[in-house]
Amino acid sequence: MAPEPCRDDKLPSEEIHDSHHAAFDGELGDVTGARAVAEGFLSTLARASPPTAAEHWDDILLVVTELAANSVQYAPGHFELTMRRTLDGVHVTLADTSTTTPAPRPFKPGKGGGGGIGWYLIHTLCDEVGVVVHDRGKDVHAFLPW
Repeated sequence: MAPEPCRDDKLPSEEIHDSHHAAFDGELGDVTGARAVAEGFLSTLARASPPTAAEHWDDILLVVTELAANSVQYAPGHFELTMRRTLDGVHVTLADTSTTTPAPRPFKPGKGGGGGIGWYLIHTLCDEVGVVVHDRGKDVHAFLPW
């Protein structure tokens, strides 16, 4: 006699949503909107699979916030945020309209203008960062632990 096949007893409302996509106009308030979308995704993810360390949640939110802020500041127009669960973490992709690859800038506190630390921060918090430039702009890929 063959063993009975396993079946998933979850209701459709309990299914894990392994990815989320959102589009934004590229306005200043969209940085907060992108962070809110990321928080919603992480809340859903954490119910099914809590982070392995408490700081992973905050690291992901900080990276999303930095990527969105950089997009609003340096890329004209809309941007799109996609987040998905991977085997060992979370893959964040931010697509914007600029074909310029991000580069670190000197950090000059007290010189006015601020900034210069975001790209360093993203590289420090992520396991891997990649940029793909194409004819419509670029996609920044960030892989973080969960």
